[in-house]
Amino acid sequence: MTWSDPRGVGHDAYGRPLTPYAEPSSVTPGAAPGWSAHAPAINPEPVWYPVQPVFVQPTPRRRVASAVALAVGFTVIGTFALAVGLYFLIFVQPAVLLAGSLLAFVPLAIVLVGIWLVDRWEPEPRVALLFAFLWGAAVAVGTALIVDIALTTARSVLGVRSSGLEDVLGAVVQAPLVEEGAKGLGVLLVLWIFRRHFDGPVDGIVYAATVAAGFAFVENIQYFALQVGEDLATGSQGLAYVFFVRALMSPFAHVMYTACTGFALGLAARRTGPYGAIGWFFVGLVPAAGLHALWNGALFVVGDGFFVYYLLVQVPIFVAMVLLVVFLRRNERRVTHDRLAEYAAVGWFSADEVGMLSSSAGRRRARSWAASRGIRPAMKVFISNATRLAFTRQRLVKGRRALDEAVQRDEAELLQALTASRVALQAPPTAFVGYPQHPGWPPQVPQHPGSSQSGPGW
Repeated sequence: MTWSDPRGVGHDAYGRPLTPYAEPSSVTPGAAPGWSAHAPAINPEPVWYPVQPVFVQPTPRRRVASAVALAVGFTVIGTFALAVGLYFLIFVQPAVLLAGSLLAFVPLAIVLVGIWLVDRWEPEPRVALLFAFLWGAAVAVGTALIVDIALTTARSVLGVRSSGLEDVLGAVVQAPLVEEGAKGLGVLLVLWIFRRHFDGPVDGIVYAATVAAGFAFVENIQYFALQVGEDLATGSQGLAYVFFVRALMSPFAHVMYTACTGFALGLAARRTGPYGAIGWFFVGLVPAAGLHALWNGALFVVGDGFFVYYLLVQVPIFVAMVLLVVFLRRNERRVTHDRLAEYAAVGWFSADEVGMLSSSAGRRRARSWAASRGIRPAMKVFISNATRLAFTRQRLVKGRRALDEAVQRDEAELLQALTASRVALQAPPTAFVGYPQHPGWPPQVPQHPGSSQSGPGW
């Protein structure tokens, strides 16, 4: 980064004087994307942009609370997983359970590929995704089983006979509220525990989809195993139909439901603190339970017209969800460009680097270049840190002032990491001091709400 002083000489973050640069020259073939291969010429009339220093030594981060919360969370998951596993082994034969598990991997693979496609721009930490998946597979499934067993036991004790109305209420009211509540709670916990990596609606959808993938995987094991057992006992052939509907027609059903809660919590990540996110959780729970109830209720209403209902109602809902994700992904690229351009205006990136980091094609070329020189991991880290920096900056610009201290600390740590990444790539940063690259360059750095200073970090 640079800032101007009364003598007209720029300095970097460490107080070292910088030479005014002219407009960067073109990049020669084979050079690292975003870095000029030629020495820049001296600019006799440099253009200095008024900025403020942002790089400060980050204060030590207290990680004890997050580590304890994560340990407690995995302990709860392990307890529920043990209980669910014992439940299945008691009521389902091991061989049948194995068959159901193998079949359930088909829709799981489809969903995981979809999550990977959405999560490629800013990949989430593996431990966070693992926590989300296991929460859905163990805690959410276990909660649904506990509530179902409790209600069944209560009806038996009270002498209430099962009726068709109870079946409808169980499918349309009980299952959507309990299951979506349990899955959504997992997304809320991810927001609290992995707050630094929960930047917006796309992250919320990714974590929600991962929770839903775990839940649907175990639920499909149950459905497929029970159908296999029934087919073996009665000679029926219902497995093909059940597999077709659950694995091929609706593998993303639970993902669509829980994505509503994840989307709401993604908005909360940019607008409020941990306690305020609780309100957004209930806001997202309404459409999540509604879509779930719509699917379950249709099975009782449409009858033989199920496939017509599927084409006229469920397919358009799925298409709308896909279009929403595409829009959000494009918005992520725009945010990456705009926020990194603000850092480029003060010298942390060159204009070429901003273009490279904010496009999929540019990133592919950068990784290919790095791979040819045996430094692909370093380039991968550089791209990841830069993307996280952009979204950290977005939280700083758009978020509440109460969150500024934590976000500024994240910013400082990422800037340090980027400096280390440049060393690994053996490519020093090009301070952007000179003539604008095109009309409107560099962009105006928006002031942080409530602050009289401009520039990243203020």
